[in-house]
Amino acid sequence: MLDHISIGVRDSGASKRFYDAALEPLGYSCLSQSPGWVNEAGRPVPADADSGLHFCFAAPTRAGVDAFHAAALLAGGKNNGRPGPRAAYGDNYYAAFVIDPDGYRLEAYCNKAE
Repeated sequence: MLDHISIGVRDSGASKRFYDAALEPLGYSCLSQSPGWVNEAGRPVPADADSGLHFCFAAPTRAGVDAFHAAALLAGGKNNGRPGPRAAYGDNYYAAFVIDPDGYRLEAYCNKAE
């Protein structure tokens, strides 16, 4: 449905390291070393917890959600919801939430019973 999303950040090197580490457990990897979806911007969109904006990445397993959360924290992210079931979203909804170095909210989820 989407081809790509660009995220304007303060420090592209730090953000690339963060996203490479956080998304590797989900099976995602950088496809290009040219300026891309994480790029320095003169005026990054300010993070706003009340906006409802967040990026959610599908995980193949619940263990992948756990690994995403751990890797994101080790790479400089902040906890915004430890891995676990989220019954309000569905019977099998398992998710974790972090905040990236620029304050953007991220989620990884798996919708499989394990």
